[in-house]
Amino acid sequence: MDLAAASLAPLPGGHSGQTFLAEVAGERSVVRVYAESGPRGAAAAEVDAALLRLVRGLLPVPEVLELRRADPASGMPALLVTSYLPGVRCDLLLPDLDETGRRALGTRLGVLVADLGGMPQLGDGPFVDADLRVGTWERPEGLPELVADTRPELVAVADDAQALLDTVTRRVLVHGDLTPGNLLVDPDTLAVTGLVDWELAHAGHPFADLGSLLRFERDPVLTTAVLQGYAARRGTDPATALALAGAADLVALVELASRPGRHPDAERAERLLRAVARAGDPGAWTDPG
Repeated sequence: MDLAAASLAPLPGGHSGQTFLAEVAGERSVVRVYAESGPRGAAAAEVDAALLRLVRGLLPVPEVLELRRADPASGMPALLVTSYLPGVRCDLLLPDLDETGRRALGTRLGVLVADLGGMPQLGDGPFVDADLRVGTWERPEGLPELVADTRPELVAVADDAQALLDTVTRRVLVHGDLTPGNLLVDPDTLAVTGLVDWELAHAGHPFADLGSLLRFERDPVLTTAVLQGYAARRGTDPATALALAGAADLVALVELASRPGRHPDAERAERLLRAVARAGDPGAWTDPG
């Protein structure tokens, strides 16, 4: 792709790179610039490309069009060019859907999460290179160890959550940020057209992505449909799936709440963690605002 001839406009989203909508001769694509050091370091672009190639055809993800590795000599950062996916962000679409629409979309989201949770991995940890080798976490592996020093009020509930999580021993491909903001939906058919921003993907617990999806969402119509869609694919009782999802999402909630500054999602995570601590239940709920 000739980036010099492309018209570039910033796109929202992303954690470690800058993302742009590119257009050349009427053809659209998405360009991600890896100018900053993220959790995957220098391998970030290659890992992202490998993940998209791995799941394309199984999940609605963009096609990798071009990968340019960083050139330290010239100071050029790595670039990843992918196809442009149509659709409206799910978080923007949901408030306008009626009950029938929320039920239909929820079912589709449950199936998508179940499909992702069926892609097995041999270990648990971050992806470290283009071969998608699994490394080791720098953080403590268990929930009780994670919260012991910084959030002692959560130790008891973390013990119970870890015991529940340990009943499921397999490991799968986890998107790591499967929230409505990273999902694209056709507003007419409500088909899921895209799952984007794979920067936090890793090998982990099968219910982690279900926890991410339902983290700030408790609309009964949507939640029930998600759990029923998941159950239809995986056979897991909806109540059990919801309990496992809440337990699996505790790690992400703790890390999200620790973000510096007044990040809106960090404040929402903090409010949820306080509710969890008060109730002694990882599935406890309060309106996070």
